[in-house]
Amino acid sequence: MLPEGRLTAYRADPAILSLGEDMFAAVTPAAFPETVIRFRNDRAAAEVGLDHLNDVEWARHFGRFEALPDNLRVPLALAYHGHQFRSYNPDIGDGRGFLFAQLRDGDGRLMDLGTKGTGRTPFSRTGDGRLTLKGGVREILATEMLEALGVETSRTFSIIETGEALTRGDEPSPTRSAAMVRLSHSHIRYGSFQRLAYRKDAVTMERLTDYCLAHLAGMSDVPDRYAALMDYAVSGAARLAASYRAAGFVHGVLNTDNINITGESFDYGPWRFAPRWDDGFTAAYFDQFGLYSFGRQAEALQWNVHQLALALRTVAEADSLIPALKSFPDRYEAALAAALLTRLGIQAQDQENDTRLARAWEAALAASEIEPDRAFFDWRGGTRRRDHAAYETPAFHAFAALATDYSAVPGATDHEYWSNDAPCSMLIEEMEALWAPIAEDDDWAPLESKIDVIRRMGEAHEGLRVPDDQR
Repeated sequence: MLPEGRLTAYRADPAILSLGEDMFAAVTPAAFPETVIRFRNDRAAAEVGLDHLNDVEWARHFGRFEALPDNLRVPLALAYHGHQFRSYNPDIGDGRGFLFAQLRDGDGRLMDLGTKGTGRTPFSRTGDGRLTLKGGVREILATEMLEALGVETSRTFSIIETGEALTRGDEPSPTRSAAMVRLSHSHIRYGSFQRLAYRKDAVTMERLTDYCLAHLAGMSDVPDRYAALMDYAVSGAARLAASYRAAGFVHGVLNTDNINITGESFDYGPWRFAPRWDDGFTAAYFDQFGLYSFGRQAEALQWNVHQLALALRTVAEADSLIPALKSFPDRYEAALAAALLTRLGIQAQDQENDTRLARAWEAALAASEIEPDRAFFDWRGGTRRRDHAAYETPAFHAFAALATDYSAVPGATDHEYWSNDAPCSMLIEEMEALWAPIAEDDDWAPLESKIDVIRRMGEAHEGLRVPDDQR
């Protein structure tokens, strides 16, 4: 019998083993001096039947990495290649993490429990295989915010402090260490296919394609497996790019080894939320040419799906892949209009008018200095709800004129969140302010309080994810 409150039963499904040993390397997790639980996502755990674990069991599985029942007997570091800032690198792979387990959620989706900061692997090169505690906290904040804003994202499942002191060039050192577990709808990357193309391994390419279609896309017996996978990937990439923009989010490192075949966002390093609607805003200090800036993320993801197509071209006819590739701009534009209107709490009409309204909203934001979160908050329901001098501009007046022909989503502003004085946001200054009490006094209360606020915002945005028929 399931413990009361469980959303689903635990269902192990280590399907990755069907790909064969050439796709991964068995690894031994690092042995840590300590395993202090700092964050456990019981909401996510309930969706895969693991919320019943007590803290001792949790630390044993997600700090010592004792195998879950009927699951992977040993962790697997996945092998892949990828373009890093558009330079091909065949010498990567899981260098400080591994796939720990696979299981089904309540909707029957195959989910991965993957790690970060859990020790060296055959792909580590010169790295130490560790993660800073601050890096773990940053990932909590990124995933919680994005989930609340309707972005399909991995979820930070567990953070356990490990008692090691790490030296890093971009943080005051020595700094504290952590082992992180994330819950994702797959860790298969575009770079997984690029590696097989590089090796001219058509047999495993076919096997990996069938694995993705059957276990991730829910497709079987398709007439052209590679065209179907290409269409699935392009749809996910366009949706991801649109959702980043509607959230005002910059991932920072959209390399092909960081793009999931499902279109789910994951692996957060130098992320930022944009302080204003500035296409040139860049998250990573090392992105000197703005390749992955706020305004170029759609371009980056479109470039990446072309690299996936080139990899599939080693086993497929080019003509079968081209239709999906050509559809990216239209899919992105439709997904962006739907995402912006959904966040604004406005009911969609038709593609032409919705796109016109979305473009007017973006033009108004771009011409102002106002923070995007503030603007979305104040215009929820399509009508200006708060006085602000920044809205007295021709661009905002033009948007308001178009919005008069639209209706608010029923209940768009009913939640108590919309009566707050200010929106929930996560600019870099706030992230640093949440880390400071942890670093200085081991005080986790501000972070825990912020997570509660973010989740309440998510409740207010319930239904924010763009419906399938609008993607």
